[in-house]
Amino acid sequence: MTVPDRYAVIGNPVAHSRSPAIHQRFAEQFGDTISYERILAPLAEFAATLDRFRAAGGLGVNVTVPFKLEAFAYASRHSARAAASGAANCLRLAANEVIGDNTDGVGLVTDLRSRLSVNLAQASVLLLGAGGASRGVLRALLDCGVARLVICNRTAARAYELCALFRDARVQACDFGQLDREQHRHFDLLINATSSSLAAADLPVPGQVFQTAQLAYDMFYSAGPTAFMTQARQAGCVRTSDGLGMLIEQAAESYAVWRGKRPQTAPVYEWLRAQLAGGL
Repeated sequence: MTVPDRYAVIGNPVAHSRSPAIHQRFAEQFGDTISYERILAPLAEFAATLDRFRAAGGLGVNVTVPFKLEAFAYASRHSARAAASGAANCLRLAANEVIGDNTDGVGLVTDLRSRLSVNLAQASVLLLGAGGASRGVLRALLDCGVARLVICNRTAARAYELCALFRDARVQACDFGQLDREQHRHFDLLINATSSSLAAADLPVPGQVFQTAQLAYDMFYSAGPTAFMTQARQAGCVRTSDGLGMLIEQAAESYAVWRGKRPQTAPVYEWLRAQLAGGL
């Protein structure tokens, strides 16, 4: 009997995670035998929880909120994209080292380019939120050649801190009150990296910002339109999307980090979208 290779997603909370089903679908494409579980780590015991999983033969983990910074610190070596963001959502557990990576950025960019046919070169982007979600995707967006990337946060200081971290002239910062200014009214792409949709809350974004955007993209996903998507549509944005595609693309990149091969994502996207629509 073949012993399955062990993987997991670690977070708090984690019971809602779709990662086990996604990775099992990926494994079926290659005939791989894996197990993939959810691990709830107490808030003060991320490292100890990961130590136990590693000692039991775990080969890799995805890391979700609120542990991405701790995962970065836990790693003994980092990929270039993890080093650029200062956060890790994917760890490869080798015998003598732990390699930290960040697949969020490539997940977002791949979904925007492949599924949504967005041309990011020379685009003007408004990134809402200055937390870990924004930190993980900034470098990937800049590497695609965006012309301008404005980080907007309720607390302007946090946006400026993130802006300073990347030291790129294309990156600017503001708070929501400044979106009324002429230089911050016109964007090709809006990306919601806040938790507003999780709380079913609107963001204080002026209607004109939505009206001029070609796409409003929410990193959060749900069975129906998210709160951010609904707000964007009501304000006049003609095209919106949730982040289900990003979730699947970053998972596929994690699978490639662990096993050296990247699964097809389109059939998994269609399957999971149908699952959500059916209330499963």
